[in-house]
Amino acid sequence: MENNQYLGTERVGKLLGKFAIPCIFSLIISCLYNIVDQIFVGNGIGYLGNAATGVIFPITVVGWGMSLFFGDGAAAHLSVALGRNETKSIHRGVGNAALCSFLSGVVIIAVSYFCGDSLLRLIGATDANLVMAHEYGFIIYAMMPLAMVQNTLASIIRADGSPRYAMGAMLVGAVINIIGDPVAIFVLQMGIKGAAYATILGQFVSFILCVAYLAKSKTFRISAGSFRLDFALLRHIMALGTSSLLTQLSIVVITVINNILLVRYGAASVYGADIPLAAFVVIMKLFQIVLNIAIGIAAGAQPIVGYNYGAGKYGRVKELLKLIVGWTVLVCLVCTVLFEAIPQVFIRMFGADGELYTQFAVGCLRIYLSLIVFTCVQKVCAIFLQSIGHAKAAAPLSVLRDVFLIVLSLIVPAFLGVTGIFWAAPAADILAIAITAVVMARLWQQLGQAQVSNVTESVLPEFPSKEGVVVTISREHGSAGKRIGQLVAKQMGIPCYYKEMIAVAAHESGLTEAFISNLNSDENAVMRELYLSTSAVQDAITAQDQAIRKIADAGSCVIVGRSADYVLRNHKNIVRIFITAPKAYRIQKVMEMYGDSREQAEKSIERSDAARKAYYESITNKRWGDSHNYELCVDSSIGVEESVNLILDYVKDRNHNS
Repeated sequence: MENNQYLGTERVGKLLGKFAIPCIFSLIISCLYNIVDQIFVGNGIGYLGNAATGVIFPITVVGWGMSLFFGDGAAAHLSVALGRNETKSIHRGVGNAALCSFLSGVVIIAVSYFCGDSLLRLIGATDANLVMAHEYGFIIYAMMPLAMVQNTLASIIRADGSPRYAMGAMLVGAVINIIGDPVAIFVLQMGIKGAAYATILGQFVSFILCVAYLAKSKTFRISAGSFRLDFALLRHIMALGTSSLLTQLSIVVITVINNILLVRYGAASVYGADIPLAAFVVIMKLFQIVLNIAIGIAAGAQPIVGYNYGAGKYGRVKELLKLIVGWTVLVCLVCTVLFEAIPQVFIRMFGADGELYTQFAVGCLRIYLSLIVFTCVQKVCAIFLQSIGHAKAAAPLSVLRDVFLIVLSLIVPAFLGVTGIFWAAPAADILAIAITAVVMARLWQQLGQAQVSNVTESVLPEFPSKEGVVVTISREHGSAGKRIGQLVAKQMGIPCYYKEMIAVAAHESGLTEAFISNLNSDENAVMRELYLSTSAVQDAITAQDQAIRKIADAGSCVIVGRSADYVLRNHKNIVRIFITAPKAYRIQKVMEMYGDSREQAEKSIERSDAARKAYYESITNKRWGDSHNYELCVDSSIGVEESVNLILDYVKDRNHNS
């Protein structure tokens, strides 16, 4: 965390450029494969070829989403493990992610080949483009497992500190595809099959380069044991990669629904089923480029935003938000002007196969992309909210526009025909940005009113020099675990750390005590897994873990809560204790301590225990409260004093026997 403190002092514009530009380029390169195919297929084969590749697109996005599910999750796991200095498990995370990505690709192959043309018709293939969709798709499927592994490894390589290598590997594959497409289509006269072969050749070379990196990785070494499935570790990786998967799945749903609707309403129009489908594919490629630039700006800014928010530097957070939105608006406005002024240029890039097609595509491009500035700003705001740990707001906002688009795509064409599908986009943009504006206005107001109470220096405890045992206390809410820990420390003549360790973490990391203190609060119960996976929260967890280790290394003490039993699992002299009690006893205790009613006490226990469980299992991959994780489990209903004496006797006997 000390190395991250420059994020709170360096000029924000300079930081944003440094972090966002590589992210933008990586995202643009990642979508080049499909876009390049569209350009050469459209010019060499015609709009039916573009329609065919558009049919296959949802299947490839499913693969892309699964690869990011494991890749981004493993990358986040790698970053967190490095922050906690827990490098031994990194190789297993990488191996498990790569293996599961490969197996997911095999499943996609099996389903796609088994369902065959029936699947293609289901997602929008017509009689006119079915043969080409079949020829293109059945070649693309074959490389799916390796292409997915390559994409998974690219995320991991970036997290390993080699973003240029990852970008280079992807760029080499993209260049091979760019060269291979015209050679295969125009020189070798292979048609749409040539485009597919050029694509998988580029993917294969990128795969080889990414695999080659594993031999010289910086923070881990792969072995055969790395690929042994660890389901507890996988659960953690998948939790960290969930947001990436959901983003891709929303694209799949929108594309499939639109394909079906375009074929249905197009067939009833003068344009037929294939012209609207082909036009939609081209428009979505242009949309994808602009959206990736916006996402690159926001995603690149995540570590900067997260650190400054956690450090309580809300002025810098507001400045970053203005810059992120400002850059996004500028890019989108330039693109909008070009799309509205010279749409035929962009359409002809992908081939102009007849006046009817060009006329329809130009008109629909102007409609669909007219408010792309709203689309991008809305998506950027959702990413910003995730950056500061507001997953409860970020998750619904990230799919808000997509939900509106799906609903309106089903309704509007009933009144406007096939072009209504394209009008649904700006309508969805208006609704989504209106709601997003309300959410962001409230956040802006909160940031302006936030006051940082920096009392870290005054509450930092003296580190003891006394050597001896470190006792960690985990407890159920209402079991009097904190009080028991304090009494044990008093009897042993050593300090007890509870809130004090938060002060140490804040002092060492530059984050605020309030932000670290809220890590396992029950306020984020709705989206707790997503909340705990955000980069800002992971930074705070890392800072807290480092503080716990520093406290334990300084001498004998009692540490209450914060999963200290797991953080200190390799400490040479630790006693892990779990305090429990019957629920009725705990309800009574909470009523006595806080003046709650019985109903309030019961709800408080449920919320608090659920939050502690989620926090513990998120960072440990173990079950909270499982007796196997502790040396001693105490039922505090025997009495507080009796529980203290029981723990003291155990520690005394343990020291004597050792």
